Amino acid sequence: MKKRRRSRILPLGILAAAGAAAVFLGIRLAGELGKEKPEDLLVRYMGYIETQDYEKMYDMVDADTLTVLDKEGFIERNSRIYEGIELQNLEITNVQEAGRSGKTAAVSYDTLMDTAAGQISFSNEASFLNTKDGWLLMWNDGLIFPELTAAEKVSVTTQKAARGRILDRNGKTLAGPGTAVSAGIVPGKLREEENPGSLKRIAELLEMDEETIREKLEASWVQEDSFVPLKTIPKVLDVQVLLGGLSEEMSQEQERQEQLLAIPGMMLTDVEIRSYPLGEAASHLVGYVQSVTAEDLEEHAGEGYDASSVIGRSGMEALYEKELKGRNGCEISITDQNGTKRRVLASVPKQDGQDIQLTIDGELQKSLYTEFAGDPGCSVALQPYTGEVLALVSTPSYDNNDFILGMSQEQWTSLNEDEKRPLYNRFRQIWCPGSSLKPVVAGIGLETGALDPNEDFGNVGLSWQKDSSWGSYYVTTLHDYSPVILKNALIYSDNIYFAKAALKIGADRLVGSLEALGFGQEMPFEISMTESQYSNTDKIETEIQLADSGYGQGQILVNPLHLASMYTAFLNGGSMLKPKLRYEDGTSAETWIPQAFSGETVNQVMEGLYGVVNDPNGTGYGAHREDMVLAGKTGTAELKATQEDTTGTEIGWFSVFTTDRNISKPILLISMVEDVKNLGGSGYVVEKDAAVLEKYLASGEDGE
Repeated sequence: MKKRRRSRILPLGILAAAGAAAVFLGIRLAGELGKEKPEDLLVRYMGYIETQDYEKMYDMVDADTLTVLDKEGFIERNSRIYEGIELQNLEITNVQEAGRSGKTAAVSYDTLMDTAAGQISFSNEASFLNTKDGWLLMWNDGLIFPELTAAEKVSVTTQKAARGRILDRNGKTLAGPGTAVSAGIVPGKLREEENPGSLKRIAELLEMDEETIREKLEASWVQEDSFVPLKTIPKVLDVQVLLGGLSEEMSQEQERQEQLLAIPGMMLTDVEIRSYPLGEAASHLVGYVQSVTAEDLEEHAGEGYDASSVIGRSGMEALYEKELKGRNGCEISITDQNGTKRRVLASVPKQDGQDIQLTIDGELQKSLYTEFAGDPGCSVALQPYTGEVLALVSTPSYDNNDFILGMSQEQWTSLNEDEKRPLYNRFRQIWCPGSSLKPVVAGIGLETGALDPNEDFGNVGLSWQKDSSWGSYYVTTLHDYSPVILKNALIYSDNIYFAKAALKIGADRLVGSLEALGFGQEMPFEISMTESQYSNTDKIETEIQLADSGYGQGQILVNPLHLASMYTAFLNGGSMLKPKLRYEDGTSAETWIPQAFSGETVNQVMEGLYGVVNDPNGTGYGAHREDMVLAGKTGTAELKATQEDTTGTEIGWFSVFTTDRNISKPILLISMVEDVKNLGGSGYVVEKDAAVLEKYLASGEDGE
């Protein structure tokens, strides 16, 4: 018996080089093959399978053994099976001659391959015929799989895995399975010659190009009784019709579908889609999925995607793609002429995607979006004692359901050209914080010893400059009050006080303190947020810039969630909490920056923050409640080219939070509107946040 050996498939480059050398020497390839042993020829043949060189495989076969198949049939049979099972990593081992009889030689071998349904392994035997041109493979279907006959098929069946849902903290769906309508045509019933203009009418109703519809109808697979899908459109729920609760938009949709059904050949059928119940209210947060592209399949090869898969494109859908997508089940089997399964070659069960539960409160998210929908801005809300993020809202927005149903060019153009930029995710960006940063600057001043909370800075009027070296530049404020101490400076939001405070702190100490609070750092959060900055360079360059930084202007830019995290220090003994987005039962707080402020500093700053909302003179008094104590800080950031510029915009802020740890629904809410100049300044934001809090705090435990 010959010595058993382990053979690997030879690299194709070696084969090509050998072939080129043979041509150069004027020697026929067949002659070269004739010099090779049957065992080597088998390895060569199997190598062509993995590289999909079916013509070269055919050239190695004795054509007389192909009693049923011609060359085209041979190539089609092999390619359909091997590519259908998604063969990879083909390994041929233990190749050895198993005996000779006359002009034939048998070669035994073991096969191992990866497929869409897992690994398949088997032992097999191939026969070779010694001809005048050398050894040729005596081919039969059993060379593909030993049990396979010419009359049988290799079937690949897929069980689609369900994509996991995205849920809010109360188990309500933010993304999950939904139903839409597939509008299509049955060509045999269209009878266009009897109904001239019907295709044009269908194109108008579906907002499609008539030529595109014709191309779909002329596809090679289309038969007279085929259903040719054209477009996915919204489902009009029967219960809505019965209750008369259709919105104007859905009433128009119902009318459109009735007009479509009146056209011969049109058919509407329900299809399952990914659905986003909150739509515009959570699109920037939740994101959307789309069908995979050829580039996706290449990039994610081996990860279980196929041409019918979807993939998360943005938001939570993209962030948690691996957990959400699941993995399809697959079975590879041999079936007879009647479609009866004869043998299962390999199978893997489907694995549905995981559900992802967020800390988000869907009702609060929707309430904030509804209140601010027309305003370019954003809102973030936290449970201030655990760091759980209750809402992340960007306004205005887009409807992520439109990406599922298919967006017309007109819709896409409208979104991109809208001056309010609905596609822009504002809660991930950085903004000039204005006076909303004053509590942080106050804390820094107290921690560094630069500020005495009871020191009276003196009433200098409504404008001030350090000295004549500032030229024509003055810091201005809106309110005249006395005494000018820290608490009152927060209540009246005094820019002059905080400009002087920044000068007392000094540029180096202010920069160092802001860096210690997370400026210039990536936030420890699931979503990537733009880093907050204190300057456009690595330092505060001038005395005026330093003074302006004291009241949240200059070149200071802050991410809203980072600002909210800094505010948690005032409710947690001075420690800043790490914000979290993944819901866990019984979650506890995780500290991001321990003891950012001392307990004494917290108490002194909180005196002013209480007054902002509860003192009738406070800039946030519009949110005052009789049933509970709130605290917070307003902010108005002016964006203008020069001090004399009257055309600049004003960013309005309001940071507000409950102060009793024991209430059922503690909350820290920060909202920002890009331009409040003609809307009443930060008071506009105060009014809207107060309305949101009224609804949120009046609802029962956990929003139920």
